[in-house]
Amino acid sequence: MNKANRDSDVWDVVVIAGAGVDTTVYVPELPLPYAETYVVPPVIDRIGNTGSGVVLGCGALGLRVALVDLLGEDPQGDLVRAHLESRGVELVWRAVPEGTRRSVLLVGPDGRRTSLFDPRPAPGRRLPRELYLPLVRTARHVHVSIDDAARDVYADISDIGVPVSTDLHDWDGEEEHHRDFAYNSDLVFLSAAKLPDPESVMRDILARGRASVVVCTAGAEGCHVLVPGWERARRFPAVPLPGPVVDSNGAGDAFVSGFLYGRLSSRPLEECVRLGAIAGAHACTVRGTHESPIDERTLLDR
Repeated sequence: MNKANRDSDVWDVVVIAGAGVDTTVYVPELPLPYAETYVVPPVIDRIGNTGSGVVLGCGALGLRVALVDLLGEDPQGDLVRAHLESRGVELVWRAVPEGTRRSVLLVGPDGRRTSLFDPRPAPGRRLPRELYLPLVRTARHVHVSIDDAARDVYADISDIGVPVSTDLHDWDGEEEHHRDFAYNSDLVFLSAAKLPDPESVMRDILARGRASVVVCTAGAEGCHVLVPGWERARRFPAVPLPGPVVDSNGAGDAFVSGFLYGRLSSRPLEECVRLGAIAGAHACTVRGTHESPIDERTLLDR
């Protein structure tokens, strides 16, 4: 594994934006029928959102990681800062009056979830260049979350020449918000959740953007991978779960972390996909969004 020296100024992965807090509510079924009151198990606030998941997942795999973001000076921001510090993640942040992103996650008995996402939007607000440029200049890889404040970082990343990835999550292939991220990233992840024909959207990303690899995850059905020159997308099966499904939150971010670990180790594409699938499967068997990401030894043993 060609990791950066811990004493050097090189970062293996710099994540741009996407930290927040998840409030998890375990409900008796999904969708949840209307009722005035449900008695539920303890409601828990945990670190969440996609940027947190990728940076914590990569950090647990032994990569040297940093996160750049805009956060509130509020209890949720305090939770994010304290958790990242406890896991040895370098955090560079600036306070914003809108506060810290939040999600309420309704999780059913089978581990499926419905997310109610509050992005704390501030139209026109952008990450200050002086906040992220020092880290990006010394990064081996940059992962950009699909937060509006991060969409302008691509020009600087392109000038520096560092590889960049993004996760479009459940993009439908049409929503305008995602396009800058889809067409300006070298490595694009997305979910098949809203895509009746994933391959057509994957081909559009390749044709209109700069991506060299597009990965579309499909839960228990595995994932689809497409690179330029392939006649059709290649399907990879899911890996067996190491235990019962408890909570599917964070599985996509774990997949990204495992894939990036493989890519930064110069492993073949097939191995990167398998490492991502193993990390994602692990995430489904532990409670919380990003509380217990898979470690390097467990990933490689499996």
